[in-house]
Amino acid sequence: MNRGKFILSSIALIPLAILAKFAEVAGSGSNNGFKVASGEARAGKRYKMKGITTDTLDVKISSGDTNGELAIFEQTGSAAKGGPPLHLHLHQDEWFYIIEGEYLFQVGDQKYPMKAGDTIFLPRNVQHGYVQLTEKARVIVSFMPAGQMEEFFKLTDSWTSIPSDDEIAEVFEDHGMKITGPPLKA
Repeated sequence: MNRGKFILSSIALIPLAILAKFAEVAGSGSNNGFKVASGEARAGKRYKMKGITTDTLDVKISSGDTNGELAIFEQTGSAAKGGPPLHLHLHQDEWFYIIEGEYLFQVGDQKYPMKAGDTIFLPRNVQHGYVQLTEKARVIVSFMPAGQMEEFFKLTDSWTSIPSDDEIAEVFEDHGMKITGPPLKA
């Protein structure tokens, strides 16, 4: 097997590893399985990320369902050219699956154009960010372990005015993240 095929095959296994980890911890937070219907959020938990992006995040699997081991969200972007600042997560890995639309992701110094069906893995302690390239977009995003991401999204949803850059940096740090640069440009 050539090196390129080996690397692609290895990357393709990442979603399976995430699902295996989920299967390992899924029963630890809840004794019952559950379904979250399309277009709905678990227990009605829907957050709008004000002040950072205009994305809406529906909780699909809560950190409370997995004793903090995993959180999964369906993220809907409604504005092209939007995205978070370059940042890193100190204690968790992040994984995106593009359902609809197109993005440009940066992981470390590498940039990746992404379209429906693509997957990207963002390891902890590696700077990353994205910019939405299309007017509408949807992704599945997961955090392992869940960390404080639900609390972060809940806090940004509660903002009633646009926060300063310093306030945004403080909120990132309070939730286990660090801003490392400006948002990506389309």
